[in-house]
Amino acid sequence: MRRLQRRRLRQQEVVELNVTAFMNLMVVLVPFLLMMAVFSRITIHELSVPNEAASDGVVEEELQLEVAVHADRLVLSERSGGHLVSLSRNEKGHDLSGLRDWLIDVKARNPEVDHATILVAADVRYEDLVQVMDQVRLDTTSGPSPAQPRMLFPDIALGDAPLIGMASPGG
Repeated sequence: MRRLQRRRLRQQEVVELNVTAFMNLMVVLVPFLLMMAVFSRITIHELSVPNEAASDGVVEEELQLEVAVHADRLVLSERSGGHLVSLSRNEKGHDLSGLRDWLIDVKARNPEVDHATILVAADVRYEDLVQVMDQVRLDTTSGPSPAQPRMLFPDIALGDAPLIGMASPGG
């Protein structure tokens, strides 16, 4: 009889699951992930690749703007019209305000054009490329408000810049 009682006691014992360590982990992990979700922001720019098939056949009279980004200068040109301006780099970096002024002028003369090609040299830093892309896409100085900048050339294609010393395709 005592054996039966012992067996029943053993069967009735419930093993308690210790979830304290898991709860401690959740208390720390959930607020951390929520804070990181607020601070992380990913922006995706849609880019296009120049298409050779589009350049064959009919000759277009539309402006084909090119911005060549080199480590020491920015070169703004028009593919069929040639060189527009070369902006040297100073100690603060590329002359982005000068580039913006030229782009605003080109956009004023060609308001229907929405695309530009950025040609990047191999020795250009990524941050410099992003800054140039921002200047080509948007004009934050003369929009309706700083929160709503004016679009300049939002359709951007990327390519390799011609080597220094070689003639550019436009001139």
